[in-house]
Amino acid sequence: MNLDKQYIGTKAGKETLEKVVHEMEVEIKNSDGLHMRPAMQFVDIANKFDSEITVSNAQTNVDGKSIMQISMLAATYGSKLKIRAEGPDAQEAINALRELVEEKHFDEPMPGR
Repeated sequence: MNLDKQYIGTKAGKETLEKVVHEMEVEIKNSDGLHMRPAMQFVDIANKFDSEITVSNAQTNVDGKSIMQISMLAATYGSKLKIRAEGPDAQEAINALRELVEEKHFDEPMPGR
């Protein structure tokens, strides 16, 4: 996980704006990949947070709060995605999305099960 705090501007020696960024790579492990139902689960969770959320694979960078854009990733079993959250609740957003993808596997079967 990558944590990057950026301070923009100062006022009397104090930071006026703190920009917090968290990034994490996850792997799609459910059998059917990121088809429409798990993509909707991802978007539903992403939209619970104030932070901006982007998701990317090697070729495409999309808005993690848009079902149309998430479906463009066409992520199949084994695909690795980079999730980036920027904002006041970035850490919580990353943790919730990681849990959905890597622990709950979108509540779908794993290969061979």
